[in-house]
Amino acid sequence: MLRFMTVGDSQTIGSAGEHTWRYRMWQHLRATYGGPFRIVGPRETLFDKATDSADSYEYADPDFPRSHLAGWGEGWLHMTPLIAEAVRTERADVLLVSLGLIDLGFYTDADGTATNARSFITEARSANPRVAMVFLPVVPNVRADTDAAFATEVARFNELLAKAVADLDEPSSPLLLASAPESYDLSRDTDDGTHPNASGEHKIAAAFAEAMYQAWDLGEPYAE
Repeated sequence: MLRFMTVGDSQTIGSAGEHTWRYRMWQHLRATYGGPFRIVGPRETLFDKATDSADSYEYADPDFPRSHLAGWGEGWLHMTPLIAEAVRTERADVLLVSLGLIDLGFYTDADGTATNARSFITEARSANPRVAMVFLPVVPNVRADTDAAFATEVARFNELLAKAVADLDEPSSPLLLASAPESYDLSRDTDDGTHPNASGEHKIAAAFAEAMYQAWDLGEPYAE
């Protein structure tokens, strides 16, 4: 049985009332993956903006495996110390990782963020030397439209992430860089210029799904 774990920040945990791209990915795998699989992770909740805490179970559709490792305001800086234990405990085989935006916005520059990403890979492999990982480049948010320095850091980190994936890829523990979501538009695919709405959720899930299909022949092309 293949065990998938999503790892991410606020775009991945989602907030009360949403489906999340995690839900869209589960739907896709259920429809296209030809073998048994599980969605795993040490957390289950959404972020509740009303209480400013990650304690909500108010999914738009709660009838799906909600396990994940994602947090509002958490990035590579926060997930790297947690990933080995999560992989070991959950026996994760495939990590679907969407991190970096919060790091670049608040915590570390592109070089520091890339260093944490490389450490994340090392830590994950320490728990499962055969773990596979798929990474989504940072999708610039509305801040990049007005903050040129921030936009530059996002672009530089995406280049460094691609280099890390190329440098550290191994046959026994493959690394894959997904393409940025096709035709992702902040005005149409987000609620606030950062967090995905329903169409954005589909596009993020599709980016992961297409990468795994093209590179690993896992599943089928994504269809909404």
